[in-house]
Amino acid sequence: MTTSQGSTETAATLPQVSTIKGGSAFLNGRFVDADIHVDGAAFAEEAGAAGSVVDATGCYVIPGLVDLHFHGSAGADISDGDLEGLHKMGAYEASRGITAMCPATMTLSEEQLTAAAEAAAAYVPAKTEADLVGINMEGPFISPSKVGAQNPEYVRNPGVDEFRRLQAVAGGLFKLVDIAPEEPGADAFIEALADEVRISVAHTCTDYDTASRAFDAGAKHITHLYNAMDPMHHRKPGPIPAAAEHDKVTAEIIADGVHIHPAMVRLAFKLFGDDRMILVSDTLRAAGLGDGVYDLGGQDVTVHGYEARIDNGALAGSVSDLMRCFYVAVREMGIPLESAVKAASANPARALGLQERYGSLDADHVADAVLLDKDTLEVRQVILRGRAIL
Repeated sequence: MTTSQGSTETAATLPQVSTIKGGSAFLNGRFVDADIHVDGAAFAEEAGAAGSVVDATGCYVIPGLVDLHFHGSAGADISDGDLEGLHKMGAYEASRGITAMCPATMTLSEEQLTAAAEAAAAYVPAKTEADLVGINMEGPFISPSKVGAQNPEYVRNPGVDEFRRLQAVAGGLFKLVDIAPEEPGADAFIEALADEVRISVAHTCTDYDTASRAFDAGAKHITHLYNAMDPMHHRKPGPIPAAAEHDKVTAEIIADGVHIHPAMVRLAFKLFGDDRMILVSDTLRAAGLGDGVYDLGGQDVTVHGYEARIDNGALAGSVSDLMRCFYVAVREMGIPLESAVKAASANPARALGLQERYGSLDADHVADAVLLDKDTLEVRQVILRGRAIL
């Protein structure tokens, strides 16, 4: 990995942390006044021999956030297949308190997906960059009638062999894969791979019965709830009630204030409960940049403010990173702070099978933490693998 001289100097001087003191820490699902100890790169029962004390007075101390569905930020996108771009993404995400990232590929050719997988497998984070903990394969196994901002040219039926080829290249990094369960080959795909990867219902025209069968067969996730799927109707319930009725299914939602009305976000938390809801950002490469025209999977996306749209006017992902979505969920949508913390840290970590390492301030977890001002919820400090990076 290459870094600029300035980045190298910054990383070399990052202070090791031994204790986060005086804050309200998120432990066991609630905030308590407690000091959090660090030993090296992990949280611990007692402080390590070396390190500085971080004063968290007036702050909430929460686990580093885990984004399991975003495409890019800081001008880069995982689908570029560019290692340097992944480092740009990792630096930006970490600076915003998103310390573990699982970027999502688009509906592209197998050749392009292979390049993205190779780059992800080669990524080793610098000291100021988020861990890359997985890849989310959002396309190409989706419905041609619900492509959204995906490229319809590359939509194809679910293919077990193709997925396994890509997983081999990625070294097992694919943690999520999306399918439209009504499409040919979906049943066989779920049967073959439900024990190997978390399968998500997404970009789909599925009805309630077909979705229920998919969840019964082993699908355990539903992608950007409400978006790119049929809405709930009292005679045609669609996939959302089917997901809610299956206790092992987690639901991700984009709480950026653009994609979904606040009342529907609150409804989702009531339907699924805050142990099953996951906040995601679905950001494009434009996240962290300004207004303009950007590329997404070979299509132009115009960004104005917090909205990103393709030429036909359809929403094309988000430019609000996960920390801003977390803020919007709490401050503008009425989601309880404790529920939002779970939905942005512990829940996505568990969905990725990484709950023993990420998403918690408990001992032996990776020492990723964010200090939020109690009055404003603004980020005051980020602790990344036991070092203060802000």
